[in-house]
Amino acid sequence: MVAGVFSLVLALLPAVSSGTAAAAPKPPGSTIPLGEGYMGAGYLADGKNFAPDTRQIESGAEGSVSTQATQAGIDVSHYQGTINWSSVKAAGISFAYIKATESTTYKDPTFSANYLHAYNAKVIRGAYHFARPSLSSGAAQANYFAGNGGAWSRDNLTLPGMLDLEGGCSGKSTSAMQSWILDFYNTYKARTGRDVVIYTSPSWWNTCTGGWSGMSARSPLFVAHWTSATSPSIPSGFPYWTFWQYTDSGSVSGISGAVDRDRFSGDSSRLLALANNTP
Repeated sequence: MVAGVFSLVLALLPAVSSGTAAAAPKPPGSTIPLGEGYMGAGYLADGKNFAPDTRQIESGAEGSVSTQATQAGIDVSHYQGTINWSSVKAAGISFAYIKATESTTYKDPTFSANYLHAYNAKVIRGAYHFARPSLSSGAAQANYFAGNGGAWSRDNLTLPGMLDLEGGCSGKSTSAMQSWILDFYNTYKARTGRDVVIYTSPSWWNTCTGGWSGMSARSPLFVAHWTSATSPSIPSGFPYWTFWQYTDSGSVSGISGAVDRDRFSGDSSRLLALANNTP
């Protein structure tokens, strides 16, 4: 009887090859396996495969803003491991974006701990969703995000959620991608009352949406441009940047290894106003 039960258990176990689990599937139109997306995961490939945009416009509607006056930030996911958020705060980090979800099935395993500990350390933080436009509708992914970490509250420490767009065009035309993004935006705003932040690079946005201007009056821009320049290149269709990811190889106390470093375009009062949705 024992041998028979043991045989049955073995039969029900998932098959493995040479002791290695099967690799995560790659969604259509993407080179990034499901669950492995993070801010910057597709940046280099997008810059290589798509035509670059070298247009540079400084942050803020009023014009140039010194990088010395901006607020320092980071973005993280499970790739950063366990984070000492008190040390991160002491290192001068004012804000962080933390990966929450991907598609409609994946939640980052470190999100809950990071989100809570960042809050306790008084780091203003927001959640982000790694978009998978080839797998389901914008509305479906926005609902999953809002229900699994992407919600918002006016508590001085919560930024609006962010939509991470990179890693190829998912087989969609520019008009279809525009519709997908708007679907996500409308659903997220109906759920949370906030305009979703959009993270993207000039190469991705200009190619996959055709340099669409339809989100410039709706969503703050989080631009990806890894450079030592004093201002980033920004996508066509946006007049200025609000957040800027300027490197993927930063170093911050409390985090082992490299971490993405970011800037916010204004001072601490403007960061707080964005978090609380106040003028």
